[in-house]
Amino acid sequence: MMWQQGFVLVVLLGIVTCLIATRIKPSFIFAGAAFIAFLAGMIELSDMATNFTNSSLLTLILLILASSALEKTRLVSWVSRSLSSGKLATVVAKLGLSTAFLSSFTNNTAVVVALIGAIKRNQTHAPSKLLIPLSYAAILGGTLTLIGTSTNLIINSFVEDAGLPSLGFFTPTVIGLVVLGAGLVVLIPLSYLLPANEESQQESLPYFLEAMVEPHSPLVGKSISDNKLRDLRKLFLAEVIRDGQAMPSVEPDFVLQEKDRLLFCGDIESVATLQEIQGLSLFGQHHLNGQSLVEVVVSSSASLRQKTLKSSQFRENFDAVVVAIRRGHERLGGGLGSIELNAGDTLVLVPGKRFEQERKMRSKEFVLVNDLDSSARLDDHKSRIVLIGFMCVIVAALLGELSLIKGLSLFLITSLFCGVIQLGELRRRFPIDIVVIVGSALSIAQLMLSSGLSTTLGNVFIDTFNGWGAFGALVATYFFTLILTELVTNNAAAALAFPLGYSMAIGYGVDPMPFIMAVLFGASASFVSPYGYQTNLLVYSLGHYKLVDYIKIGLPVSLVYSLLVLALIPQFFPF
Repeated sequence: MMWQQGFVLVVLLGIVTCLIATRIKPSFIFAGAAFIAFLAGMIELSDMATNFTNSSLLTLILLILASSALEKTRLVSWVSRSLSSGKLATVVAKLGLSTAFLSSFTNNTAVVVALIGAIKRNQTHAPSKLLIPLSYAAILGGTLTLIGTSTNLIINSFVEDAGLPSLGFFTPTVIGLVVLGAGLVVLIPLSYLLPANEESQQESLPYFLEAMVEPHSPLVGKSISDNKLRDLRKLFLAEVIRDGQAMPSVEPDFVLQEKDRLLFCGDIESVATLQEIQGLSLFGQHHLNGQSLVEVVVSSSASLRQKTLKSSQFRENFDAVVVAIRRGHERLGGGLGSIELNAGDTLVLVPGKRFEQERKMRSKEFVLVNDLDSSARLDDHKSRIVLIGFMCVIVAALLGELSLIKGLSLFLITSLFCGVIQLGELRRRFPIDIVVIVGSALSIAQLMLSSGLSTTLGNVFIDTFNGWGAFGALVATYFFTLILTELVTNNAAAALAFPLGYSMAIGYGVDPMPFIMAVLFGASASFVSPYGYQTNLLVYSLGHYKLVDYIKIGLPVSLVYSLLVLALIPQFFPF
């Protein structure tokens, strides 16, 4: 057994060293470690296969895929509108509460991905003032329920694998609510210390878009200034067309009327921005209902050259609607439908069901086709159906009427059947890295337990903290997990810390639940480093942050979080 423990210890040290000292993807590191253990005869193929089909892992995959439908609903638009006014403290508070609520019922990384666009479209404050608060709120919200973060589900996998009862949906909720409240109280004043980094306006205004003022719109009878159409971030109102007459010099006091056509210059996010302005109808709006946007470049041999969208019968020929056009940095004029297309023009399309087939038949028309991350919003009817359907799945799981795996599978199949999401979106969203990390980490954790290494390490910790008792071991487990999280990512930290915490609970002869909670909350305590948690990494480059920004905001949040967690765990989960 000693050689087995030595072998597993070498593998663990290799994993930690590679995670800290190299840029190799964590999925490759964990997969390599599991493969070495398999070659050494330490783990059977059947056991590895079981780990990769763990119920908590399957639930996590389905949640991430289901989030692709939730992102298209008007719920995201509602959050975006709630950020459009108010002082920074008010906006951070609204953002924090809404993000935490969303993160508690779906994967928090998916929530951040969905709301980044809303942050960038916010018209009041620089995105860099809000992106770190967005990430921290998602982390805090992820601790509210079992499905709030991938880490919680991974830890539940280890719990079940150890033969313990599965964690309940609301097991971490009470502690999570307390740390969420305290975290936001600390975060709101600290957000004023964040830099106001702006992106280059030159690079962010390439697309030409058109929208029409709807009849009975709240915009009618008000000036451009009153409607705040001059204050849109990265979206410039270039001209207005009224009764066929272009008015390129639009003054702030220009009063809008019904059926005015507004021509904007903006980035790809502007499609969603215009959809969120009440009373405006985007060009091709009645064809937009949740489709993923596609970017194409007009070929030099295209029959479309020197033709307008209308004269080329674009929609009829390609089963797609053009919502934006880009021609380098040239400022275009006139309505979207009246622009004569040139070779090299970039078009943003809303594709129909026959688009791929039509494009292949007319391959000479486009030299390049890209699927964009952005997608059109669902209409109000479909949004309500998607949100109600998802809530029914959660409620049914809580009542024990339908397992979460079955409910989410049914939700995904229904969404595909109704055209809310497409197979291509699911392929792009499939979390292959998480699958590899979790499946491999479960195998490594099994080796730590079966070889006795976790018990040996637990005894070392017990001897080290002799005299401190079970609470001292709990504190050590928490900070061991927290440090690992900041160094090697949250999922890896959970995989490495759980066997140790479990063995220390067994060594002290106490209930393992306090130690499980210490690992659960410790693995989500990444506030000081941009690399420890995926949501922090997502906003790092987008906000043009420096490491010092995370330290000066994250350190106080981490301190308050840690003190509360360590004080509350023994109260709600006694030894």
